[in-house]
Amino acid sequence: MASRDFMHRLPDSHSSLSRPVSLSRRWHIDVPLLVLLIILCGTGLVVLYSASGGEFHHVRRQAIFMGIAFVGMLVAAQIPPDMYRRWSPWLYVVGCCLLVSVLFIGVGAKGAQRWLEIGGFRFQPSEALKLAVPMSVAAFLHKRTLPPSLVSIAGALAIAAIPAVLIVQQPDLGTAILIAASGVFALYLAGLGWRMIGGALLALLVAAWPIWLWGLRDYQRQRILTLLNPDADRLGAGWNIFQSKAAIGSGGLYGKGYMQGTQSQLDFLPESHTDFIIAVLSEEWGMRGALLLLLLYVLIIARGIYISFMAQDVFGRLLAGSITLTFFVYVFVNIGMVTGLLPVVGVPLPLVSYGGTSVITLMAGFGILMAIGTERRRVSF
Repeated sequence: MASRDFMHRLPDSHSSLSRPVSLSRRWHIDVPLLVLLIILCGTGLVVLYSASGGEFHHVRRQAIFMGIAFVGMLVAAQIPPDMYRRWSPWLYVVGCCLLVSVLFIGVGAKGAQRWLEIGGFRFQPSEALKLAVPMSVAAFLHKRTLPPSLVSIAGALAIAAIPAVLIVQQPDLGTAILIAASGVFALYLAGLGWRMIGGALLALLVAAWPIWLWGLRDYQRQRILTLLNPDADRLGAGWNIFQSKAAIGSGGLYGKGYMQGTQSQLDFLPESHTDFIIAVLSEEWGMRGALLLLLLYVLIIARGIYISFMAQDVFGRLLAGSITLTFFVYVFVNIGMVTGLLPVVGVPLPLVSYGGTSVITLMAGFGILMAIGTERRRVSF
């Protein structure tokens, strides 16, 4: 009986041979997601050219990174989700070992030690943990009873906390928060109860004062104080936010025109090609351009959520949902800090800000999403 059921599920060889397989099905590509990512990356290069003052150096390097990232996405899409589940413990251990290496032999820049340099190639190991952590938490919860028990919750939180603590030492609070959040998202999607969530928020509120006194560095406290009162030091700690707000506000509804922004082109806006690039877009393209960019992000996030709902198993649902929600947090935190709603934590705008390791990691994540989204087709071949 079981053998007959199995044979019944197998596709008819004659019909499958007679029906041509599309290129997207053959290569496990989610076409709507791919089109949205191409549009977003193209928009990013256009904005980056203006944010770089009309110089091709950053644009050329970013285009190369994006080319590598799209190839990586295509490769990641070919790997069955079950393989990711099996590899996740090894990826996690290697990632944590690289984070420990950063503390001893890492390369420093701008007061932070976050990079490793091997053979002339510099990369940021913490970026890889943005995939390894949700993957490991999803694999950990895959064969456990859901909603998760207290033991499962403690284990999942430990998986997320270890790399987050290591990254805080670099220091890179923004990335640490994103990585910890990716693990928490997997827990939430696994059915974490609201009583647990409320208890965690209450514990965080109680711990806020000790964290302020002993857990934050002086410049991190200054960023929070600047958020609460940005006008206190406009020429110092509040300069970035003051200039970004001025750029966004001066753009109005339709903007000043491409490469016509005064705040960015006259170098009033710091980090215009990285963390504050959306202020450049808003000044030159106005609210209309900013809303179109946000629409792109919303469509990508919606597609990721759809893939999560359609996943074949618990691991796929948890991983796809975690990657999508982490991408949302990326966007939310960057726009929040540029508009003065959140402290400045150094989180780039996904696939628009300049940065090679970030682009490659993000696109690898979307490749994993495609692998999960096309798993049903893979099984049917």
